[in-house]
Amino acid sequence: MQIYVGNMSYGTTEESLTTLFSQYGEVSSVKLITDRDTGRAKGFGFISMDDDSAASKAIEELNGKEFDGRTLRINEAKPKEERPRREFNNRY
Repeated sequence: MQIYVGNMSYGTTEESLTTLFSQYGEVSSVKLITDRDTGRAKGFGFISMDDDSAASKAIEELNGKEFDGRTLRINEAKPKEERPRREFNNRY
């Protein structure tokens, strides 16, 4: 299951998230989203856990909990929406 983790501290690391979620089961991957230009964390990321029941328990118990000074918002990640590609060459 893919899990969305939002409202994170900018200082949160992949290692600290792995440790937090590992209490509920095996974490297969952690991805913090960063700004393309600055490399700074954007305050959200995604966790993958193979065991759906462990992932559901982690969501239930960690959503709304404080971590690194921020109250986390956690839920099951939704698939990325397809957006139409924007064309910038049609100016003339």
